[in-house]
Amino acid sequence: MHRVLLSTCLLACVLCSPPGMADTATPSLAFGAGAQRMPSWAGANDDRSEPVPYLYFKWPGHGSFSTLDGLQVELLHGPILHGGIYGNYQWGRLRDDLGVLGGKIASLPPRINMGGYLEWQLGESLDAGVDLSHDINGAGAYLDLYAEWDLPSTGLLEHSIALRWQAMNAPAMTRFFGIRPSEAVALGVPAWRPGAGSQLASLEYDLFVPTSRHTGVALALVYGRLLGQAAASPLVTRFGSATQLSESLAFVYHL
Repeated sequence: MHRVLLSTCLLACVLCSPPGMADTATPSLAFGAGAQRMPSWAGANDDRSEPVPYLYFKWPGHGSFSTLDGLQVELLHGPILHGGIYGNYQWGRLRDDLGVLGGKIASLPPRINMGGYLEWQLGESLDAGVDLSHDINGAGAYLDLYAEWDLPSTGLLEHSIALRWQAMNAPAMTRFFGIRPSEAVALGVPAWRPGAGSQLASLEYDLFVPTSRHTGVALALVYGRLLGQAAASPLVTRFGSATQLSESLAFVYHL
């Protein structure tokens, strides 16, 4: 079973590695292209669409890399517990993404997060894990807890569900959901400086539909809900929504 990482900025969708690609000692490679629809910014009530290049490589016992799941370097190789180094790309928000808020609140450049992960294989179809990462260009720290379950196959269809809870430290929460005094004046809302805490809970459904021996279509649907001080930010209560929905669709070729 392969991890699916939701960027804390996206609150949105990531395509998992095709469920039909079983874990063996042999490296696995998949590539393709698709599109994803996600909130325009963290907490937005409107969406943006982005093309998604897809690349996935896994070397069992060593690690994996995906344009969507990020990097894992496995250093702990237990029969149940796995762990090691983790890294991922984190979306920002461009002025064009902000709509009427453009020029009134800060744009945020994308960042790289690095840290570590632990994953417990609880059964053939169930695993759980945690990753802790830090923004290498700033003070933001991010905690992610998840559980994933491979559902019984339906004919040729492979599908799974994932539950996830995410939290941020105060600098990360302020970066995405805070409102500086000058921004508060421009928006006509109170200034907001949130502290550390829960940021998002989400439920994801992933589906892989094979179209031939080496090709298939991958679909991901995510329902997310902002929590705590993220949901209470005036950016969300006045200009956005605590409900965050996203979808991804890609055509994948795997070896």
